[in-house]
Amino acid sequence: MMASPAFLLLLLLAVSIRGSEAEWCVCRSDANETALQETLDYACGQGADCAPVATGGSCHSPDSVVAHCSYAVNSYYQRSSQTKGATCDFGGTATLSSADPSSGTCKYPATAR
Repeated sequence: MMASPAFLLLLLLAVSIRGSEAEWCVCRSDANETALQETLDYACGQGADCAPVATGGSCHSPDSVVAHCSYAVNSYYQRSSQTKGATCDFGGTATLSSADPSSGTCKYPATAR
């Protein structure tokens, strides 16, 4: 039995909508700068891709601890959440967001929920 074109279209639409949901791990702007720097250092030391936030990298600007921290924890979270059960907390300095923090040439990787 063959499915109707309308059913297939609805199924494709449902999958597309569900597949477009994503989440990013970002640092909290209300956390103190020392804690954010420690979180940034931890994420970079544990395998996050921190090259984009280095001088000259695609995510170096804005040059702030919270922005660099957000990129680093998101990289760590995206790399580790599926295989190691990582959470996006980092001692209270980070949180999950459904808003894409990417801007300009700085693209944050995301995973579907």
